[in-house]
Amino acid sequence: MTDQLPIFKARVTEWLIILSIFAVLLSSVLLFALSTADGTAAAGYYGANASDVQFSLLMFYAAVASFAVVERRFFARVVTKDYLLICILLEVLIAYWCYHTREIWLIFALRFLQGIVNCGLTSISLNLLFSRLKSEHAKETGYTIFYGMILCVSPVTALFSVPVVENFEYNVVYKAIIFCFLPSAALLFCIMNRVHVLRKTPLYKIDWMSFVLFATMLVLIAYVLVYGQQYDWLDDSSIQFCIFAILFLFLVSVARQSTLKRPAVDLSVFKSRNFAIGIVFLVILYVIRGAFSLTSSYFITVLGMDSLHANEIMIFNIGGVVAGSVIAIRFLIRQKHLRVLWVMGFIFLFVFFLWMCQLFATEAGTRNFYLPLFMQGLGAGMVMSPIVMFIMSSVPEKLSQSASSVGIFVRFSTFSLSLAFINFYQLYFKGKHNDDLRSSLTLLDFNLPYRLKMYQAALSSKGMPSDEAGKAAISLLNKAVQKQTFLQFCVSYYEWIAVLCLLSIMLIALQPVISRTVINLRNKQPAAAGF
Repeated sequence: MTDQLPIFKARVTEWLIILSIFAVLLSSVLLFALSTADGTAAAGYYGANASDVQFSLLMFYAAVASFAVVERRFFARVVTKDYLLICILLEVLIAYWCYHTREIWLIFALRFLQGIVNCGLTSISLNLLFSRLKSEHAKETGYTIFYGMILCVSPVTALFSVPVVENFEYNVVYKAIIFCFLPSAALLFCIMNRVHVLRKTPLYKIDWMSFVLFATMLVLIAYVLVYGQQYDWLDDSSIQFCIFAILFLFLVSVARQSTLKRPAVDLSVFKSRNFAIGIVFLVILYVIRGAFSLTSSYFITVLGMDSLHANEIMIFNIGGVVAGSVIAIRFLIRQKHLRVLWVMGFIFLFVFFLWMCQLFATEAGTRNFYLPLFMQGLGAGMVMSPIVMFIMSSVPEKLSQSASSVGIFVRFSTFSLSLAFINFYQLYFKGKHNDDLRSSLTLLDFNLPYRLKMYQAALSSKGMPSDEAGKAAISLLNKAVQKQTFLQFCVSYYEWIAVLCLLSIMLIALQPVISRTVINLRNKQPAAAGF
């Protein structure tokens, strides 16, 4: 900071400063998964399908990932307090616009704008947080806190939004986020002085073209991975066009960054062996993390829980994330063997997926899932922030911003790919298991007539006429088959993810360079954002 004034007013207590920063950071994190917190309600309100809801999430993510390459120039040029005010006003206006529209295509555009503004808010919050952490390992602590919050984003957002959706129309969640965000942002604005948190730099020669190229490419990637299954992939001309456009934009972007004197993303980061190793494990981690969403789907689809109850159970997972993050930061501060930390984290994830394969059943008590959920959070908390900081520490200080940008691109692409994997394999496994089940459900199956009569008798006892009860019994049988096929899909997919965890453990064991890398972010600036 180049100004004589402190960042915050002298009479403000430290606990109020930390509280206001955390409140704004939490509100920013809530915006990420807001559109998918209750996907069924969102799809019903906008007259859309599940793919549209997923795409709205990825539009937000694409904006964050692409705008990160130019956001720092705005932050360094504008007085931080003024920058915060601009972000507050834009965030409120966009959320209010979301509240007043029912057009899904407009929601896509507004979510993209929200991602751009959220990139600035997160950047402000992280830099302010790091300014308050006075220890030698302030950035390591700050990153661990931030990525711990990211791991908890889905259940926390659901706990925030589901009660609202159950009592009001879906669009009210955007009004609720305004009332959640505005007080904390206003408090943070009031206690700040007009200073530059970052060293002031001229606002000229901003690489807008890189932002446009990256944003277009990421949006097209999201479109292909979300809608590809729905449109039969290469059988659809729009998917073919998008794939060719992605390849073209990628080649143009690489060529452009290679020739620029001051590239937005310096491609020399890939010359570092450790950087490549970190990126590989980041991809693996996000595929594994994406699979965890099936646990919530299982609670709702098979066990019949409501969304609120299903996410209340996730409090145990949040507790695991907190514990794992504490362990991770202790390892990092004490410069302990990083490879041991990663192996332990992936072992916990491996045990979780194997354990869940045994617990998946049509009927189960919720208490059986408390310990596995805690274990999953523990493993994720132990590896998430250390992998990100390993990537940042593997490159020189001058390349740290490029490493952050590449990391965000990779996280976005892998997150999108994880959604595509689940959509594809769900259809594949459900079709396979559905055919197997239906082939065994013949009139020669002695259980089938008994099951139909049981359904029919239960419906007749409720007052339904006999002929209607017979038709409804067949419908109930179909639902039971669908529930069973989804259950078997979850087991099959989790077995594959468990194998991926095991392979990851073996790869870590074969890379002694991981433990020889010293995590040092002292002189490196944080990324604008990264979910």
